[in-house]
Amino acid sequence: MAEEDDPVLRTLQSLRGKICEAKNLPPYPGPNKMRDCFCTVSLDQEEVFRTKVFEKSLSPFFGEDFYFEIPRTFQYLSFYVYAKGFMQRDLPIGKVAIRKEDLSKYSGKEHWFSLQSVDPNSEVQGKVHIEMKLNELITDNGSVCQQLVVRIIECQGLPLINGQSCDPYATVSLVGPSRSDQKKTKVKKKTSSPQFDETFYFEVTRSSSYTKKSQFQVEEEDIEKLEIKVDLWNNGNLAQDVFLGETKVSVKVLRNDSSHQAWYLLQPKDNGNKTSKTDDLGSLRVNLTYTEDHVLPSNYYISLRDLLLKSPDFKPITASAAHVLCDICRERYEAVLPVVRLLLHYSKLVPFVTAVAELELEQTQEANTIFRGNSLATRCLDDMMKIVGKRYLTVTLKPVLDEICESNKPCEIDPIKLKEGDSVEVNKENLHQYVQKVFNSIVHSSMSCPTLMCDVFNALRQMATKRFPDDPHVKYSAVSSFVFLRFYAVAVLSPHSFHLRSHHPDAQMSRTLTLISKTIQTLGSWGSLSKNKLSSFKETYMYDFFKSFQEEKCIEEVKRFLDEISSTGSKESSGVEESLILKEGEVHKRAQGRKRIGKKNFKKRWLRLTTRELSYHKQPGKEALCTIPIKNILAVEKLDETAFNRKNMFQVIYTEKLLYVQANNCVEASEWVEILSRVSRCNQDRLSSYHTSAYLCGNWLCCKATSETHAGCKPCTATMPANIQLDIDCDRETERIYSLFTSNSLKLLKLEEACASIAVYQGPQKEQDDYSHFTIEDSRETFNTIKHIREVTEKLLEHHETFQKKRSTSTKYGSEDNPIVGKASQHQ
Repeated sequence: MAEEDDPVLRTLQSLRGKICEAKNLPPYPGPNKMRDCFCTVSLDQEEVFRTKVFEKSLSPFFGEDFYFEIPRTFQYLSFYVYAKGFMQRDLPIGKVAIRKEDLSKYSGKEHWFSLQSVDPNSEVQGKVHIEMKLNELITDNGSVCQQLVVRIIECQGLPLINGQSCDPYATVSLVGPSRSDQKKTKVKKKTSSPQFDETFYFEVTRSSSYTKKSQFQVEEEDIEKLEIKVDLWNNGNLAQDVFLGETKVSVKVLRNDSSHQAWYLLQPKDNGNKTSKTDDLGSLRVNLTYTEDHVLPSNYYISLRDLLLKSPDFKPITASAAHVLCDICRERYEAVLPVVRLLLHYSKLVPFVTAVAELELEQTQEANTIFRGNSLATRCLDDMMKIVGKRYLTVTLKPVLDEICESNKPCEIDPIKLKEGDSVEVNKENLHQYVQKVFNSIVHSSMSCPTLMCDVFNALRQMATKRFPDDPHVKYSAVSSFVFLRFYAVAVLSPHSFHLRSHHPDAQMSRTLTLISKTIQTLGSWGSLSKNKLSSFKETYMYDFFKSFQEEKCIEEVKRFLDEISSTGSKESSGVEESLILKEGEVHKRAQGRKRIGKKNFKKRWLRLTTRELSYHKQPGKEALCTIPIKNILAVEKLDETAFNRKNMFQVIYTEKLLYVQANNCVEASEWVEILSRVSRCNQDRLSSYHTSAYLCGNWLCCKATSETHAGCKPCTATMPANIQLDIDCDRETERIYSLFTSNSLKLLKLEEACASIAVYQGPQKEQDDYSHFTIEDSRETFNTIKHIREVTEKLLEHHETFQKKRSTSTKYGSEDNPIVGKASQHQ
């Protein structure tokens, strides 16, 4: 998802985080003090994520992860805590609003935030385009007065009201110490980007000391005292009008110029949140990481990319650029991911992982501790499995986890935690059935295991056997420590984190998944353990539970599975690719074939995309109302809001018709367009142009062409490579690696000094603590690598400065892309 602010410099924003918990929420004002609560994430006033409802608690634990690309500009990232309504609307309890400029203060860390009250006068978003002029007029009696001309041109990005585009109008006021003249625009129907283009005239009073001059000069006293205030409102018809935002512009902007035209961000009202009480609303614990990448054109990254891609061939591996980066960013887990993604894209990951794993094995003294720590090798493998194994997990676990979560039978086998009326034996049987289903799904999934994972597992197996030749179990433990302990057990424990379930499970299901995960982890290790396996269990109830499994049968099945996924031999395939769900969710779809605009033409539908087709249904699980084979999709593009006066619209153009869809928010709309574009990118007969609006009432609204078959009026958007599994933007990953090198320049300098010291004195002579955490095998090679890193990063810094300078000069403050923050900007 790119926010294309510049034709060559891309600005890409993403947000990753976790809504952990709330505490000390105010009690419900009734006999039952508890509340059913949920939390949402919003970009300004647009909700983009929602947790599930946590019932009957004033300190709800949500525990939900979220990640999304941010497809547009925004002022605030907000978290809202709601009490679920039954016969009425959901009640906002409080919010946390963080300015975009302040996100870096909290990025990558966990914080408790005090909840603020939700004041309607502070809930704003959007921008307004204003023009102001100061004219000189001669009155009937010959005296000179001044006329202020204010033109309200348009607005953009106003919020939805009750899920629909608003009916906005603007009030324009000239405000001074002793006057407040107000005028009003017409109401624009059903639009979040109204085109007003209305002009208003205000007479500016002059002091009695003023004498006529040939060139009129505005007096300083008047300039300081007068300002234009523009308020945006939603026309409520029979209901109360809703405040949408305001901005204030001092007339002194015309002091040196006869006219002024600019975009202004809408701000909260002056009194927004000034008197709000915040002590008794509770608090919210959130972990978030906001990333903003400024990505240069691809050719600027060639030198750094080539240096990184040489890493797998470096001898020793610790002298490679990739290893140096991970060494200086050892405490930052996110440093490994861009390296893994870049090497993965260029098919260089297997030799790199093999080399770092071999280095770790050399330092491992006992076979039973193999790959158990949080090392570079294990972190690389973890990230690789999450990327490459995404579809593998979906095929293997999603059906059985859906069945388990939907049936939700009690499975508690700890007598201390048992609920009154529950039977340990019944629960034990329920848990045994669940475990057996998950276990069977895993051990019979080898044919679906991605080839790249199999290649890595084969290399690990061979290296482990070579390192511990006398241990017959190590060839299995080297693989099971990853595929069971770090892959399947983790996915079972947190299915929402792997997109296998949409939300964090409730308390009972979370406990059930914990027991299943623990059991699967242990069953997976049976094939690599020596005898007396049950003696290691601390809990008596787990010891008794594991005795219910047929030990020898499980061991043989685990060994067979591990042999199959760590084999380099070709797999047998049925030849029929299984249809996998890539994305699904609720949308509003316009009835196909309708020629006129009408609210009834839009229906709620469940949209589903698989590896074979796009379909929509009345509800999840219901039969498809329409199915579109992916091969028939000719283009997927966003649709102008003006087509149906609805935001977040996109169109799927296919061989028979046009499908118009409205997503729930901007993030969802961008995700649908991106994934549909990628899966259909290689289709034959793809269109080169499209219409940005709809064909209604006998013509295309965008270009006014009257023929429904008229060629499109705008070129189709270029799409990313059609590889669903490995969706990697190499320039973006290289930019992140560059940012990591520059932000850790002091550690890079310390490593460089350590290499120089070792090379000169043939060993560390002083201040060993400064570089004892670095891995230096060949000081000269490592020193040379750091020298190359410095050269290419310094060159990239020069390019960034050039592009930023170019952007700052070309993007004027007050332009559409760089709107002015008004005077009322400090009250949210």
